[in-house]
Amino acid sequence: MFLLIELNREKILLLSIFLLIFLGLGVYLGVLFREDAVMVIDDEVKDILSQDIQNIFNIRNKALVEGDKDTLKALYNTEGRTGRWAYEHSLRKMRYLQDWGAKQGVKFKDINSEVLLRYVKEKGDGYSTTLLVSTEYEYAYQDSPKKYNTFRIGAYHAFEIIPKDERWVISKEWYMDPMDDSLELEQSKIEEANKIILSGEPKDLSNLNKRRLKAVEYADKYCGTASLPKYDFKYNPKYRNFNSQGGNCANFASQILYEGAGFRKNRAWNYSRGSGTKAWLNAHGFNQYMTYSNRASMIAHGSYNQVLKSSYKLLPGDYVAYEKKGKVDHISVVTGLDSKGYALVNCHNSDRYRVPWDIGWNKKGVKFRLVRVHY
Repeated sequence: MFLLIELNREKILLLSIFLLIFLGLGVYLGVLFREDAVMVIDDEVKDILSQDIQNIFNIRNKALVEGDKDTLKALYNTEGRTGRWAYEHSLRKMRYLQDWGAKQGVKFKDINSEVLLRYVKEKGDGYSTTLLVSTEYEYAYQDSPKKYNTFRIGAYHAFEIIPKDERWVISKEWYMDPMDDSLELEQSKIEEANKIILSGEPKDLSNLNKRRLKAVEYADKYCGTASLPKYDFKYNPKYRNFNSQGGNCANFASQILYEGAGFRKNRAWNYSRGSGTKAWLNAHGFNQYMTYSNRASMIAHGSYNQVLKSSYKLLPGDYVAYEKKGKVDHISVVTGLDSKGYALVNCHNSDRYRVPWDIGWNKKGVKFRLVRVHY
C-alpha cells in the first residue's frame, strides 16, 4: 500500500484497497505459506538468485541505517510505477526509523535480514518471487552507546526484480510493514517522551512467576517469521492461521495464555477443531473477556504520552491492546524489557519478536490499553 504523493486522498484510498485485494490476498491465499511450492528454476540458478537478493537486502539495510537516500534509490526501478512505489515505501521506512530513534533517544547500529526464497518463477527478463524475510534491528541508547538492544520483525514479501545496467533492481515489492507509517507526535511530546525514556533503568525480572515465564517461552517459539531461526519461523501447527481472514493476533495471544501459561478454556474463551469463540479470536473480544472475567485488569488507558510512564509497570506476560475509534484493533503480549526497562512485545501480523511496544502505533487517534494479566 504505497503512497503516490501526486494523487489526492480519494485516489490513494482506492489504490490502497486495490493493492490490498490484488496483492495482499493473492500473497496470503497463494504462495506465501506453500513451503512445498515447486520452484520454476533449477537449484543452481536458485542459489545464485538467493545470494543476489540477499545482497540487495544487505545494501538496503545499510542505507536505511545510514540514511543514504542515493544508495537506496539505486536499488529500485523508479522508472516503473510499482518500482517507484516500493522505493517511496523504503523512504518512509527510513524516515520512521529516524523519527522513532529521535523520540526514543536511540541510534540504530545495524539491520540484518535473513532472506529465504520460498517461491520463484521467471517473469520476462527478471524473476517474480515470494520471500520469507526475518529482520533483526540493533539499537543503543545515546547515553549508553555500547549497550546494544535488538528486536526482530518478520514478513512474507511479494518481490520482483529485473536487470538494469548489468545488475538487479527491485521492480515490485509488497509486504506488511509496521514501519510503513509516520511518527505522528508533536515535537514537544517527542521531547517529553525522550526525557522519560532516557531516565529509565533496567528491571530485575529474576523473580517472575513461572507461568509468566512459560507464556514468554511459548510467545518466542511460535512468533512466525520474526522468531529466532532455531524455531524455523513457524506458527504452532495445532492452530489455524487466521491472517488471511482479518488477523491472527488475538488467536496468538490466547494460545500464549492457554498453551504457555496454563489458563483454562471455558465456554466464552475457547478454541476447538479450527474455530474459536469471539473472546479467543477477536482482539476487541479478547480484551473485553480478559478484563470482565477478572483474569486481567487495566494499568492505564490513553494516548502514547498519557500512558508512557505507566508502561514501565508492564511485566512479561501482560499485554498491550491498541485501540482505534474506541475499539481494540490489535493485541501484543509483553515478552521482555530493553536496557532502559522499555517494554517489548511479541505478536502476529505483522510478526514481531521482542519489539518496543509502540512501534507502528504511535500516531494520532490511537490509544493504548496497558493490561495486567493475573497469573
